[in-house]
Amino acid sequence: MAELLAKGMLRGVNFTTADCDALYERVREAGADVLQEPVDQPYGVRDCAFRDPAGNMLRFMERPRG
Repeated sequence: MAELLAKGMLRGVNFTTADCDALYERVREAGADVLQEPVDQPYGVRDCAFRDPAGNMLRFMERPRG
């Protein structure tokens, strides 16, 4: 998996996070290529997306609290 990620061969990788907005700010401030700012999705998660230097899409999702 790490080799595929390094080569940009993965279409997308999904991660979960406890705080989508805080993660977004840290990654954006580090100079990442933003694909989507944090947004509440109709299926119940809040997520954001970036493209890494190898071209992979990385999506970070915060599950609803409660």
